[in-house]
Amino acid sequence: MREKPVKPLSRRTLLRALGAGAGAAALAGCGVPAAYVEPADRAAEDRSGSDKRLVFANWPLYIDVDENDPQKRPTLDAFEKQSGISVKYTEEINDNDEFFGKVSPALMNHQETGRDLIVVSDWMASRYVRLGWVQKMDRSRQPNVDRHLDPLLRKPSFDPGRLHTVPWQSGITGIAYNRKKLGREIRHTSDLWKDDLRGRVTLLAGLDEAYSLLMQGNGADVTRWTADDFHTMTDQLRRLVRKRHIRRFTGNDYIKDLSSGDVLACQAYSGDIIQLQADNPDIKFVVPEEGAELWAESLMVPNLARHKRNAEALVDYYYRPEVAAQLAAAVNYVCPVPAARDVLASSSDKEEVELAENPLIFPSGDMRKRLATARDMTARERPAFTKEWNEIVGL
Repeated sequence: MREKPVKPLSRRTLLRALGAGAGAAALAGCGVPAAYVEPADRAAEDRSGSDKRLVFANWPLYIDVDENDPQKRPTLDAFEKQSGISVKYTEEINDNDEFFGKVSPALMNHQETGRDLIVVSDWMASRYVRLGWVQKMDRSRQPNVDRHLDPLLRKPSFDPGRLHTVPWQSGITGIAYNRKKLGREIRHTSDLWKDDLRGRVTLLAGLDEAYSLLMQGNGADVTRWTADDFHTMTDQLRRLVRKRHIRRFTGNDYIKDLSSGDVLACQAYSGDIIQLQADNPDIKFVVPEEGAELWAESLMVPNLARHKRNAEALVDYYYRPEVAAQLAAAVNYVCPVPAARDVLASSSDKEEVELAENPLIFPSGDMRKRLATARDMTARERPAFTKEWNEIVGL
């Protein structure tokens, strides 16, 4: 079997629940009036026509690399050759809050960031959009995005029509469990609360990563969840914590606990479980009957970017099904371009054909019916909800 480059288990699991990023999150959540940038003030003179380059900031190891030379990125190299645009690709985003803190002084003071394209998680992208710190993309220059973007990802509450953001990769927050050691199936979120899992369950510590699945388990429509839905869920968690049913709240260390057998079931990200299943086929991933969250990490053009049209061209290039397929085969996240599945299915490479049938990369029709994207918390809701969550998690 062809060896793939090792990548971090998930950018989602690298997020800090509060930590040093609290100040930046507070700024974005409360919305300092002077920080907001009006639409008319977001664009700079676009030099794309005469200056064929762009700066693209992404997460580490979130792109395909050459098996023999990790300094080469085949899809990006092909874009440069086809377009004549030189791309300075930086792997500088290790944490959403940390990167927000890095670029926010420039953006709130109406200065250039030095970047033409960035990738952040959608819950953080909503803050950039709300503050007016990113520009609308010109869809007339992006026919592939218009044609091939997954319908499930087209209408996030924070960016109707995806005018400011385009998913780079996507994923599912669901439930992972060791079928052999548990001795039964998990089909519902409520299955986590059965007595045989007391002390053997973990949940994610980050509020933005955790709350949707838990509210869905109680029957809430997370596309329009209410404060009552949130408090019902947190009251439930308080009881479970008091009973010591929940072992702990975690970051990416749930992977180690699940692998060792210390934990039998946990809240988990689909991208992580693809990797774990390669070593342990007894580990299963499930989208509960009540549903799970489909999330994305999205491309955005920050204000005053000097190469906006070049950046838009790069975004559209990655929405060609053959390019999206190549990227999906390398990173193993949920592909935001469903048409890429047919490309992989017709491959002469057996492993790529298998990837086309993997529901954690291309969710099945039945699974897709149970996936939803939660509405974002409003600036008014976030401080109180975050405080309540952190008191339960123990942060």
